[in-house]
Amino acid sequence: MKQLLHQFLDRIEDLQSKGDRYFPKGIFPAQRVNPLIGYKRQDTTVFFSAITCFTLQSIKKNIGQDLGEQIDRICADVIDNYPAFQNKDGLKTYNFWKTRPSLHFPNGHLFRHFEHFRIPDDVDDTAFVYLTSNPGHEELLWLKDKLALHANGSKQWIRNTYPEYQPLRAYSTWFGKNMYIEFDVSVLSNLMYCILHHNLPLNEHDNASLTYIRSVIATGRYMDAPFRCAHQYPRTPLIIYHVTRLIAAFDPEELKPVRDKLIADTVQLLSRTSSPMDRVILAGSLSRLGVKTERIPVENFTVQDFKGFYFFIAGLLTAYENPLLYRLSVHPLFHMHWVCEAHCWTLLAEYEALWQSSLNR
Repeated sequence: MKQLLHQFLDRIEDLQSKGDRYFPKGIFPAQRVNPLIGYKRQDTTVFFSAITCFTLQSIKKNIGQDLGEQIDRICADVIDNYPAFQNKDGLKTYNFWKTRPSLHFPNGHLFRHFEHFRIPDDVDDTAFVYLTSNPGHEELLWLKDKLALHANGSKQWIRNTYPEYQPLRAYSTWFGKNMYIEFDVSVLSNLMYCILHHNLPLNEHDNASLTYIRSVIATGRYMDAPFRCAHQYPRTPLIIYHVTRLIAAFDPEELKPVRDKLIADTVQLLSRTSSPMDRVILAGSLSRLGVKTERIPVENFTVQDFKGFYFFIAGLLTAYENPLLYRLSVHPLFHMHWVCEAHCWTLLAEYEALWQSSLNR
């Protein structure tokens, strides 16, 4: 394992920017693409860098000291960039893009010129920053209060969800006083991971968020209509990856009723999935939950195996609450896909660490 993980970490570190016109030192290069219209731009986002750092930190306990030091070095360069993505007014929330000045849709030709496309800070990036840095107790309590201010029902009510979820006081994906309310099962899983990791006191918004996560699994909606359950991660394998990570780490009481269903659905999906990277994250998810699978030979993967795999999207029409526009929002024509080679290698490193750990159970 050590030799293979060393190879993966070397590739990840080689891809980390040394500083160029698109990517500051320490940021992992990413691109936003839409294959249907031949669109591709370099994207200076903190998202992939923060989640890569988080994933690498999460496997540190299962590897040797020298590899741990390499992970620390990679992550230190990532963390140095966090202030550039911090809230424009100095609050301790974080944005997908640089904030001072706002550099939304960087390196593009059209969207960056329109204020309409400047997004507020979000709970997903904020959660990963808080997970990978060392926030103080007062900062964490402040964040908890801040999250409540933007939860469903605090200022407005969600519209773009199933009717039975509209009264749920769950957290929204977005900060920003005028931003619409949105539920994303993967984002909520990441946020609840952060809250449980830091052992913060739970309230009605936490319970409602766990209720939403449980329900979209129990009803099978995450299989049948993943976009409606997760606008940013609108594919079932991605939802499985995020929810199982939360369950494996903390086994929340609220999610225990869906654990067996989640395992059964994942086994079934893995048996019919041909995408190499989807197979990696599905098999890794089963490994987290103690289910043994046939090993995937990740040592044979090349960049060709990453083609067509995307981990995160933005739906350009999801911000509109008009029912017709929302129905159109599911179409791939209106989706930007974000891709990152370094993060794909990170997922392979994570899989290998999970596989080796399963052998010792």
